[in-house]
Amino acid sequence: MSGSSATATEAVSTDTAVVRALRRIRVPQTQRNRELGLLVFAFLINGSAVALVQLGALGAIDWTFLVYCGGLTALVFALHIVLRLRARDADPFVVPIATLLTGLGLAMIYRLDIARERHGWDAFSTRQLAWAAIAIVGAIAVVLLLRNYRVLFRYTYVFGFTGIVLLILPIIPGLGTNANADVWVSLGFFSFQPGELAKIALAIFFAGYLVRTRESLTSVGTRFLGMTWPRARELGPLLVIWLISLGIIVMQRDLGTGLLIFGMFVAMLYVATGKTSWVLIGVTLAAVGAVIASQVLAYVNGRFTNWLDAFNPTVIDAPGGSYQLVQGIFGLAQGGLVGTGLGQGRPYLTPVAESDYILPALGEELGLIGVFAILCLYMVFTSRGVRIGLAGQDDFGKLLATGLSFTIALQVFIMVGGVTRIIPLTGLTTPFLAAGGSSLVANWIIVALLLRISDGVRSRPRVVIG
Repeated sequence: MSGSSATATEAVSTDTAVVRALRRIRVPQTQRNRELGLLVFAFLINGSAVALVQLGALGAIDWTFLVYCGGLTALVFALHIVLRLRARDADPFVVPIATLLTGLGLAMIYRLDIARERHGWDAFSTRQLAWAAIAIVGAIAVVLLLRNYRVLFRYTYVFGFTGIVLLILPIIPGLGTNANADVWVSLGFFSFQPGELAKIALAIFFAGYLVRTRESLTSVGTRFLGMTWPRARELGPLLVIWLISLGIIVMQRDLGTGLLIFGMFVAMLYVATGKTSWVLIGVTLAAVGAVIASQVLAYVNGRFTNWLDAFNPTVIDAPGGSYQLVQGIFGLAQGGLVGTGLGQGRPYLTPVAESDYILPALGEELGLIGVFAILCLYMVFTSRGVRIGLAGQDDFGKLLATGLSFTIALQVFIMVGGVTRIIPLTGLTTPFLAAGGSSLVANWIIVALLLRISDGVRSRPRVVIG
């Protein structure tokens, strides 16, 4: 009797294990199925955009470039398969939005190459394709290797040190390149912008640091104007980041990166403490820094002059003047509401349209409706990232997801505001759209981190750090 009962128990446990395995296989992956449908839509839009560019600019379809784009599509689909196997609960909107933005940017860069008769490796679109492939492979590697994003919390100060080193690299003799801003590092066979990777390392550092010091930062301060203001000794971290940002602006002549890093820290500080006073202090420090830089640094003063008096003929014709800004605005005006059509405008008249001014180039050929659709994509991307952070109980994941999402949003605001003359133009890239391998790789790594955080939040919501 005891033998038969033990056998029956073993059979039941075996059956239970088999049933559980079958359930895992048969349970529909709702998030991934939704992602697949959105990816198919993104693939169709991107392929149609490239085909319309060819028809508009060449009058015929070149299947060679479309095949190359198909290889990129295969890599994105490989990322989708990896998510089905390793991160089935990851957010379903992040990858399709990043894919669509990358494809639209590639189509416009290709359109500019056609106009300027650039071919082979000299074409920006060819290099953008290669960098996009590297970026997506990097995202796949992050998803596969980073099983638990909470491991990053252990290396908070390592990432902080790495971020500072990356920011310093361009000013090291022999590494920096001679450009308008010291933001590039040349390794002989290729150049890259270490600041793009530094923003990720610093986001991880800020998240880990604020989790450790949140209690002291949220301690009772002075009550004034209906808000609780921090004590003087608690302003130390904010002042340090402010001084680092000013150092970047002064030593590297890079206004954009300084604003981006400082803005990211202030946003994460607000999420960590919930104090509006931190935001007001941060905005005040940013304004003071901008005024000081505009008075002391000639190149910053030139940016302000181009912004305030852009249409003055003297300013337009001056070296480093507002000619590029004015051409971009004229391009947007030419596009009107519905645009001239892909391949049928003249975005190539704007200098560096494939990089700094890719949004006006797209606006000329897609019109105000197209620009609005692109901005909506960025808005949804940012909102999904913030939702990923706020959905979990993990303090580190909450701050990291929010910080990375805000970084994308702030970068878009700085660039869109600059090319439309809402704010002075700075030297950043428009995420996913603009030509540039460093930016593309960094932004796809952000995508991978958001995927890992969203999967961790949904599958292990009760794990809390801090």
